[in-house]
Amino acid sequence: MGYDEPGRDGPPEPTSAGPATGAEAVLDDSDAEPGRDRFGVYIVWETLLLLGFGALVYLVWREDPALLRGNGLRDLIVDVVGLGLLALAVGLTLRTAAVNLAVGPVAVAAGLHFAEQSDRGLLGTVGMATAVAAIGGLVLGLVVALLHVPGWAASLGGAAGVIVYIEQRSAPVLVQGDYDPRGTAGQLFVGFAAIAVFGGLFGAVSPIRRLVGRFRPVADPARRRGAAAALVATAGYVCSTVLAALAGVLIAAADGTVTPTAGLDWTVLAVGATLLAGTSAFGLRGGVFGTLLTAGAIGLFLAYAESRSWTVSYWAVGGAALAVGLIVTRLVERYGRPLPVFGAPPPPPTEPNTGAGWSVTQPQPVGDWPPVLPAQPSVSGTDPWGARRWEAGPPAWETDDR
Repeated sequence: MGYDEPGRDGPPEPTSAGPATGAEAVLDDSDAEPGRDRFGVYIVWETLLLLGFGALVYLVWREDPALLRGNGLRDLIVDVVGLGLLALAVGLTLRTAAVNLAVGPVAVAAGLHFAEQSDRGLLGTVGMATAVAAIGGLVLGLVVALLHVPGWAASLGGAAGVIVYIEQRSAPVLVQGDYDPRGTAGQLFVGFAAIAVFGGLFGAVSPIRRLVGRFRPVADPARRRGAAAALVATAGYVCSTVLAALAGVLIAAADGTVTPTAGLDWTVLAVGATLLAGTSAFGLRGGVFGTLLTAGAIGLFLAYAESRSWTVSYWAVGGAALAVGLIVTRLVERYGRPLPVFGAPPPPPTEPNTGAGWSVTQPQPVGDWPPVLPAQPSVSGTDPWGARRWEAGPPAWETDDR
């Protein structure tokens, strides 16, 4: 966060570990902490997620093996991909430190549009939904970037506007088209897994990681983060709303009917899944396989609960995932940040100002001290405390008649 960066105001604040620049810094900022992020915490946490995923596979197989083969497996895959797209949408904006809380309402609105217009052609209907979502994400990103306001507040306002559109319908809407995503469940899962894993791998590369997370504040959160940070945050909102719209279309096509609800429970579930996957709530930091494993684990749990005839609310599952995810965020920020640097060398001296304007001359070197003290000046022999020369007689207090 340099002082001379365009779009930034205020002098830089000193840090205890010295300046952090270039590839040695978490962010390309003078205020950012020095060093590179540690990935050991992600390896440990994603290993635990893998073990939990395997345990849920075993529970589902023991309860109802039909859920893991044939049509049951296809239904499960479509549900996991739909939830995974929502988690990717939230995770992308969390990485950019400008979270999008409108993904749930956007998914419901896109599902309603698809249900009403799908008989006019799949590509045209999906294209219209994604185009409107992209425009909405662009407007939302411009509001956050130009005004430099918190993303959660701006996206919550955007969610309110989308909910107004949803509330124009009072009854469930049947899907008019005949598209069934179960026929391409395998391809959909491969595509989702590729986006999730390769996105995590690209996010692990230091230059990309610093660029994507540049909107994350390192000092005063109200200070602008520059043009590059604004551009990345805006692009994150565009991609996020498009992913949410695709998730809504997929879920609507699989269910065959769309209920006009606010969709905020989907937002809570997606945010909880993202935090549980290891993405930091503060932005910048995240793992590689966490989103894929978490989406699969939550999908398996919902299938297991349905096979046991449990009544499980998305609010409850999302709230539980969110609570655990906040603990994961604390662990990621504690053990994923660089090791503290002690005794860092002081910053190099700046070059003297050679241009026009006021300048300060460089001080000359100080010569050696003289070997002996200089001779003291001679003083007169007159005692300054002697008798007062302007008084002829004795002082008044020495008279006999006192």
